[in-house]
Amino acid sequence: MSPAERLTAVRAHLKSAGVDGFIVPRADEYQGEFVAPYAERLSWLTDFTGSAGLAVILTDQAALFIDGRYTLQVRDQADDTLYDFKHSSDEPVGPWLREVLEAGQQLGFDPNLHTPDQVKRYTEACKKVGAELVALPGNPIDAVWSDQPERPRTPFKVHPLSLAGQSHDDKRTQMGEELSKDDCDAYLVTALDSLCWLLNIRGADVEHTPLVLASALLFADGRVSLFVDADKVTDEVRTHLGEGVTLSPADGLGAAVDALAESVRVIAVDKATVSQWAVDRLEAAGVTIKSIEDPCSMPKACKNDVELNGIRAAHIRDGAALTCFLSWLDQEAPKGKLTEMSAADQLEEFRRRDTMLQGLSFPTISGAGGNGAIVHYRATEETDAAITGDMLFLVDSGGQYLDGTTDVTRTVAIGTPTKEQQRRFTQVLKGHVALAKARFPEGTAGGQLDGFARAALWADGVDYDHGTGHGVGAYLGVHEGPQRISKASLGPALKLGMVVSNEPGYYKTDEFGIRIENLVAVREGGKPDGAEKLLFEFETLTLAPIDLRLVDAELLTEEEVEWLNAYHTRVRDTLSPMIGEDIGPWLADATRAI
Repeated sequence: MSPAERLTAVRAHLKSAGVDGFIVPRADEYQGEFVAPYAERLSWLTDFTGSAGLAVILTDQAALFIDGRYTLQVRDQADDTLYDFKHSSDEPVGPWLREVLEAGQQLGFDPNLHTPDQVKRYTEACKKVGAELVALPGNPIDAVWSDQPERPRTPFKVHPLSLAGQSHDDKRTQMGEELSKDDCDAYLVTALDSLCWLLNIRGADVEHTPLVLASALLFADGRVSLFVDADKVTDEVRTHLGEGVTLSPADGLGAAVDALAESVRVIAVDKATVSQWAVDRLEAAGVTIKSIEDPCSMPKACKNDVELNGIRAAHIRDGAALTCFLSWLDQEAPKGKLTEMSAADQLEEFRRRDTMLQGLSFPTISGAGGNGAIVHYRATEETDAAITGDMLFLVDSGGQYLDGTTDVTRTVAIGTPTKEQQRRFTQVLKGHVALAKARFPEGTAGGQLDGFARAALWADGVDYDHGTGHGVGAYLGVHEGPQRISKASLGPALKLGMVVSNEPGYYKTDEFGIRIENLVAVREGGKPDGAEKLLFEFETLTLAPIDLRLVDAELLTEEEVEWLNAYHTRVRDTLSPMIGEDIGPWLADATRAI
């Protein structure tokens, strides 16, 4: 079926269901970033493959809402004769619904795929024009998607204590104590990364992130009821989970809550991540629902010493693989035979030489020339551009290793860069260095640091339309909350052990894109005499050369030059023993002092 035929089929089903429209989020029942193929409903309907987005289908019009990362990608993938493209920040869904809906109309949604917070916003938008938001018993996409993939049933594995640094018994006890402090008898765990962190398990149900499709009830005494397909549980996992974790069928949550209704007084949920269906089911069972922040979120974000040591080790090996690739790229690009996809494949091949690699942490962004300006670009056979001539090449990539998750971006000059490209690259570098060098008092939120990375660009009246930093997990999600560095919201205070990205950028539509990304960890920065608070700072984890051909040294301060030289010395000293002798001279030149 073509996109037009799919849209027509969905509209026909909506008509038979007696509703005037339907909301299609890029989401599954667990509200995670990456979803299994069976849940890629938005992509199936629209051909848009971004990791975030939402479509609203009405009888005579449709809109596709995307954020700043996808404003260019959406126009290349989706059909603008079928959908109006909307920037979700500039033209949010709610105000658009108020413009297009009429009194008496019904807008359908799948309660499994939306959080209560989202449903509240859509409900309010509908009410303001006399329309109604209606939960549908089945998903219209599923009804017309004839070859929809089945749900994954891959067995999951134990994440050993030697890498986790804390037993799941201790984690469950700790989390249970937090629930007791909140006067809660249990917490419904639906965020998959929280579940995997809590029980020290990892899976393969979702591409790029080692997650298990499951949910759980965590009780205040530390016990857990895990709802998961039985054929995913091996004998090793059963032994690992022990007596403190009971197993029930994946669809057994409702029955379990009914059975517990008399003994369990208060069940807590995080309404920012739980599905509306789950909340409705708890209400139907007659339990009291309390909204709290996911108790696993903050301790998961604050990595322990074992996790940090693993992450450091993973970044060293990943940096060696990326350095081998950058050297190879310098040799092969002048030959004029490389394309975005062949380059990405070669980078993956370098990473796969590491036996601890479990896969990529996200689809590699390999953007040549103007494609580099598409923030979350993904090359396809139709768009696979040649890496040749004079251009910039942007590669954003990462690996999922047993001991850590990596995410790194480098922008490389192919041929001779222009003065404009060098100026913009150096401004991005200045922002990157400013954030890397930042020292800030305990209690500082990530959003308060965002301007450090943008100041040099702002001085020229330019900016970038994405956040500066996102949290990263320990062999978990490459995008992990709650920590962030963004001008869109302050976020929580940065805490010791948090890992976050440092990735300012600049993008000139259809011409080039620039981004420099390292991962950093929050560590103690001392307490100067007379200081009222302990200072925090960042430890840079990522190790790979930054292209000096794009650096205009005249734009850098003495301190910025010192940082760059010191960073490159560390890169050279750390990685030289891990790369071949043939790459040594290239690395020495790529990390030379300026």
